[in-house]
Amino acid sequence: MGSFEVIVLGSSSATPAYNRNPSAQLLNINEKFYLIDCGEATQNQLNKFKLKSSRIDYIFISHLHGDHYLGLVGLLSTMHLNGRTKEIHVFGPPQLKEIVDLQLVVSETQLRYEVIFHFTHTEYPEQIFENNDVTVETIILNHRIPTTGFLIKEKPRKRKINTAKLEEYDIPLEYIPLLKNGIDYTDKFGHIILNAELTFDPNPSRSFAYCSDTLYNEDFIEQIEGVNFLYHEATFLHELIDRAVETFHTTALQAGIIAKKAKVRQLMIGHFSARYRDLEPLLAEAKSEFDNVVLAIEGEKFLIC
Repeated sequence: MGSFEVIVLGSSSATPAYNRNPSAQLLNINEKFYLIDCGEATQNQLNKFKLKSSRIDYIFISHLHGDHYLGLVGLLSTMHLNGRTKEIHVFGPPQLKEIVDLQLVVSETQLRYEVIFHFTHTEYPEQIFENNDVTVETIILNHRIPTTGFLIKEKPRKRKINTAKLEEYDIPLEYIPLLKNGIDYTDKFGHIILNAELTFDPNPSRSFAYCSDTLYNEDFIEQIEGVNFLYHEATFLHELIDRAVETFHTTALQAGIIAKKAKVRQLMIGHFSARYRDLEPLLAEAKSEFDNVVLAIEGEKFLIC
């Protein structure tokens, strides 16, 4: 089975605190890198954890509060200075292009590579990306400004060959691709050998949902139902629910409720307020609703399975 893991680069909310940095996560899927949000110091975190920014070809920005995108221009500039020539794809609100273009213009910078922008919208969820490995959909969130999360789903994997049966039935090697795609085999005498006898079921596809800044919101529960790994912001403890509502954020308790209602396999909470040095109370509060919870600790890798 190929790699599918998330690496936490930033877990703080509006401001850096206690060596925690603003939001950023890196997905490694079959050795392809996808960056989700790019808060200040993201490139420093990539360097710190020995992750090559040159391997990032896709960047997804959830919204235009600074703690989710202020590291982007610096990262793009460093890629330019390091000699990148390969294009990069950036997904985010339409105004993000204006922000990046303005900074490049006033600094008289002409990047050596092309930045291809794909604009996200918040009227309804939609698929915004697809390659051989995954699809990416937007998740519509409820924040003070237009905001999307992202649902990354691994494509269905091909069936696995039962090599012993290939030998038993003397099946030509050139037929293997058809078997992997679920096709039955017909021998030279016209006998049909069912695919299920010649192959094994593939490993189940995996999925990751990234729900950044949002007021408690059950509208997207059906969309993320059953995902393997859910990241959900948990800015405050529930005792500050009034502050959470005022700022359009979620409490740790509410993140646990979302995970429970969506029947996800594992929950990671992050986007912690600078008022919390100790994160254990947030973890305990989320666990009071949903057992399988981890903290977004920077530098840690979480295997999605």
